[in-house]
Amino acid sequence: MPEERQAPIAFETTAVVAASPERVYRHLSDPHSYIGLSPLVVAVRDVRPGHDAQGQEIVDYLAVERFRLFGPLRWDNPIRVRLTPHRPDRLVSDVRSPGRVRLRAVVELVAVTDGTQVREQVTAFAPAPLRRFVAAQARQVAAYRAAELTRRMAAP
Repeated sequence: MPEERQAPIAFETTAVVAASPERVYRHLSDPHSYIGLSPLVVAVRDVRPGHDAQGQEIVDYLAVERFRLFGPLRWDNPIRVRLTPHRPDRLVSDVRSPGRVRLRAVVELVAVTDGTQVREQVTAFAPAPLRRFVAAQARQVAAYRAAELTRRMAAP
């Protein structure tokens, strides 16, 4: 079955962080902030700010995900990311990964009494043999990212 006909992998995470929406937005709109924010991202390269065909601000970059295999063996997976910041409270990341894996993360920021509510909606598509792996990894990464962002924003 073609990937477009499969039901998407879709889920949402929400966290409240102790920082203003402006501070969270600045952090998440910088591609280099994703190193370590995702447990898999170990490098960010080829950062190219610009505009898409409709004039919307974008940032294209290459992120390197590192998967640990067995013992010292690892696999570095280069992924193309297009980050579209929608000021002041929304960011959209479109990811293209080898193996025909696509992922979209929409982050919405809402001011709350204790800081900022960060809501991330993830939708992914993957070929049938990779679906279970992609779904598990995406959920783990999103949970880690919420916890790490909470930790980072608690720091002065």
